[in-house]
Amino acid sequence: MASRTEITRARLQACALELFLARGFDATTVTEIADAAGVSHMTFFRHFPTKESVLLDDPYDPLVADAVVAQPSDLPTLERVRRGLLAAWSAAPEPVDTETRARISLIADHPGLRARSWENTQRTEDVIVTALTGEGVPRLEARVAAAACLGAIMAALLDWGSDDAGEPLGARLASALGQLAPPPVDVPPPVDDPPPGDLP
Repeated sequence: MASRTEITRARLQACALELFLARGFDATTVTEIADAAGVSHMTFFRHFPTKESVLLDDPYDPLVADAVVAQPSDLPTLERVRRGLLAAWSAAPEPVDTETRARISLIADHPGLRARSWENTQRTEDVIVTALTGEGVPRLEARVAAAACLGAIMAALLDWGSDDAGEPLGARLASALGQLAPPPVDVPPPVDDPPPGDLP
């Protein structure tokens, strides 16, 4: 059962999204969002530090870091991050695609929100890098692997937000991360032993 805090946060996010879609992000004030949600201006800021954060809030960074370091340490670092992000996504609550698409479309069409979204991605990258370097992975190796995988996710999110083909977000993200998967190793077919009579 959701707590009172979770219910209030969800109501603020829903009201904000409705107002942003109707009036535009810049034309909507925090006070208007709070009024629509039936709470005070100060209550809004107890849940979200800025107007942007009501769209960009991402509570999953610890989950992502844990999922990455849980991957086998003998894998290449890029593959550990790729698999970890896939595992974290599958463990997170399934998003409501129509609502998520609307949020991402707003972000994609607004330069300021797009820039803030990249800032959030940078923070997620830092969390992954810290987790990996804590296990002895060289910092540059960790940084490149995290940046590559998160860049693929961001590209997939923005592409999905502007595409109404109906594909679920999870499938689009898996497809993007799949492009970073290592190529399959060609294993030669086994050679049958010759019959005893054919031995030299």
